[in-house]
Amino acid sequence: MNKNESKYFNTARKMNEALINLIDKKDFEYVTVKEICEMAGVNRSTFYLHYENISELLEETTRYIIDGFLAYFTHDKSRLVLNVETTPINDLQFIRPEYIMPYLSYVRENRRVFKTAVKHLGTLDFDNVYERMFSHVFSPILERFNIPANEREYTMKFYLTGITAMVMDWLNNDCRESDEDMCRIIIRCIDGRNR
Repeated sequence: MNKNESKYFNTARKMNEALINLIDKKDFEYVTVKEICEMAGVNRSTFYLHYENISELLEETTRYIIDGFLAYFTHDKSRLVLNVETTPINDLQFIRPEYIMPYLSYVRENRRVFKTAVKHLGTLDFDNVYERMFSHVFSPILERFNIPANEREYTMKFYLTGITAMVMDWLNNDCRESDEDMCRIIIRCIDGRNR
């Protein structure tokens, strides 16, 4: 990456973070280009060099949050998208420490960003991300577990909503429990057995 590319990406990162800060304080519809530029320390012309409008910045900001999250996984990222037909059934379980621990570390170290992202799931278009993951990853896995097609979306919503609620409480309690303890609690709740 040359110096100009580095400056471009640094400016984009500043605008992503500015948008996150602003939507943490007010509804997305009321965020202005002027506010983003002031918070990011850039000119209006710089904003329009990068984006046509705030919605385009919002799309990039969503990718920025997701990329930050994926960077916390130490496993080869290609292992997250498993070959569903040939992978042993036990390896298809995503609610395992090696997947939960990077998630909890990301949450702890990026509390503000995560709280904002969860609070504004609709605004940040995570529904679109979830739909892609559901059709390409979750649904085929649930099929291997013989979950009827008409029940798969409900099953995933149950797990994701439950985990998100637990993590939000953990955040609201200032991450009082260690990442390891929180991981154990989540797995115990999902597994349904006392460990």
